Amino acid sequence: MNRRRLAALGVAFSIVAACLLVVGLQPRTVSGLAVPLPSSPPPSSFSAAVPPAAPAPTSKLARPGDCASLAGGLDVRAQVAQLVVVGVTGDNPASTVSLVRDHQVGGIFIGGNATALLKDRALAAVQAAAKVPVAVSVDEEGGRVQRIDDLDGDLPSARTMAATKSPDQVRALAADRGRQLRARGVTVDFAPDTDVTDAPDDDVIGDRSFSPDPAKVKTYAKAFAEGLRDAGIQPVLKHFPGHGHGSGDSHKGTVVTPPLAQLRSVDLVPYRDLADYGPVAVMVGHLDVPDLTAGVPASLSPSAYRLLRGEFGFTGPVLTDDLGAMKAITAQYSLPDAVLKALEAGADQALWSSGGRVDEVLDRLVKAVQTGELPPARVQESVTRVLRGKGLCA
Repeated sequence: MNRRRLAALGVAFSIVAACLLVVGLQPRTVSGLAVPLPSSPPPSSFSAAVPPAAPAPTSKLARPGDCASLAGGLDVRAQVAQLVVVGVTGDNPASTVSLVRDHQVGGIFIGGNATALLKDRALAAVQAAAKVPVAVSVDEEGGRVQRIDDLDGDLPSARTMAATKSPDQVRALAADRGRQLRARGVTVDFAPDTDVTDAPDDDVIGDRSFSPDPAKVKTYAKAFAEGLRDAGIQPVLKHFPGHGHGSGDSHKGTVVTPPLAQLRSVDLVPYRDLADYGPVAVMVGHLDVPDLTAGVPASLSPSAYRLLRGEFGFTGPVLTDDLGAMKAITAQYSLPDAVLKALEAGADQALWSSGGRVDEVLDRLVKAVQTGELPPARVQESVTRVLRGKGLCA
């Protein structure tokens, strides 16, 4: 890209601050993951106070009408950077600002229990370092998996919510939590969990699942997703094609699921008619489905993405489960190779919670595009979905 074109883009980029990723954004609906904010969200039943709204990010991206044109205006490194979500530590805001400023990644993931990055408008500085607004994600499910309980109070587990509350109450609870997340600068929640299981509460999925009844899982997951969207948070369904009846924990090693026919009758039921959920993303797990993925984790398997895009008709953004801290992946693949394989297979974004190694990964992806190993059209397709998912274009 020549300097004149860069200068032109820079001028266009300066327009966005007033209209992107702010709590006062007017209602708007586009395909994929974009989040319309309602004029009157459902009544609140969650009493924790919401902190003051974070200021508008000062990123420099204009809102063009066409996501494909915007994606095509980025150089190769900028494009592939949009396709990664990198883990950051919650106790060092300055390092996160440096990460985004230096690498312009598409997303960050805040894991663990440290909360400095979620206080005092620290994420506004992160957005100010981004030329393209960065997606800020957490995995706020409730129960064992939550990130702001020390700041905003406890959220019940999915199993407890489904056992004690109506779907409308869960929607209101999720909307309250979403408003708290949004006020702290978070834009994406890796929730709800749509796995189906009756396993004990402390099992790898366990009480993260709403129910052993797939229809009930869908009802409550839909309510939770709607509540997040009511608050302006982007929901992510997980873990396709279904972790609830897997053989173990992908953090610890290979997980094998039942055959595809059995998944279709139980674990995949919550993914039927995905349009019912409204705009969502889907996370693909590191799950070996014997008659589908042939020994390869679903997150790296083209057949798994074809199943999601084809049989289940999903057109929104798809991202991987954690590629950097789960032995189902790390025992077989280096991080750069795992990221590349995921994108080749059909993922739109690759996640690694462990952080670091960003230059190494981006160098590998750029080389793959330049040699044709990762087709430019494949990259363009995913960048378009990512940008549309952020609500930056139509």
